Amino acid sequence: MSSLVVDLVLCGLAYVVLIYFVATLTKPKISRKGDNNDDGDGGIEDYTPPKIDLPPGIIWPSDGPKSKTPTEPLEA
Repeated sequence: MSSLVVDLVLCGLAYVVLIYFVATLTKPKISRKGDNNDDGDGGIEDYTPPKIDLPPGIIWPSDGPKSKTPTEPLEA
C-alpha cells in the first residue's frame, strides 16, 4: 500500500475515535438516585413582549390611528 492510503486510513480512524469521545463526553449525565425535583429554571415565566424605547416621532403601526378620515377630493 502506498503511504497516502495508510495516511488516509489513520486519519479516518483518528476522526472516528475523536467523534466517539466528543459524543460520550458531551452526553448529559442522568442521575437515577434520589428524587428528581427538577422544575426548570425557576422563577415566573413572563411571555409579554418587551417595551422598546423608540426615537421621538416614531410609533409602532399597532399604536397608530385606527381609522383614516376620508379627505376632500382635489379639484383641478
